[in-house]
Amino acid sequence: MKHPVDIHVGKRVRHRRWMVGMTQQQLAERVGIKFQQIQKYETGMNRVSASRLWEIAAAMEVPVSFFFEGLEGGVETGATLPGDVLADKEALELVRSYYAIPENQRRQLYELARVLSGAAA
Repeated sequence: MKHPVDIHVGKRVRHRRWMVGMTQQQLAERVGIKFQQIQKYETGMNRVSASRLWEIAAAMEVPVSFFFEGLEGGVETGATLPGDVLADKEALELVRSYYAIPENQRRQLYELARVLSGAAA
């Protein structure tokens, strides 16, 4: 039976992998395992060991704590993006494009989006 924490960690692995534009195969190669194992981690079918999580975090350039964000007492707090947003290719492309913009311009775009979203409400 899948444990909620394992499911959450797997979602966070998938989330980060998508955000950096990495395939399961690429991540697997960086940590020295088969891509099928990454699939199992991402679905929560297999629990990620501490040492493997350390390797995955290093490969994706995030602290290990990244994978536990949004959890409190083993229960999701809702602090993470809903899964359906991550599955939306348009949203993913938008986020990737956003982070490709130089930081000063990105701040301006962020402020514009905040103004526009307030106007739409």
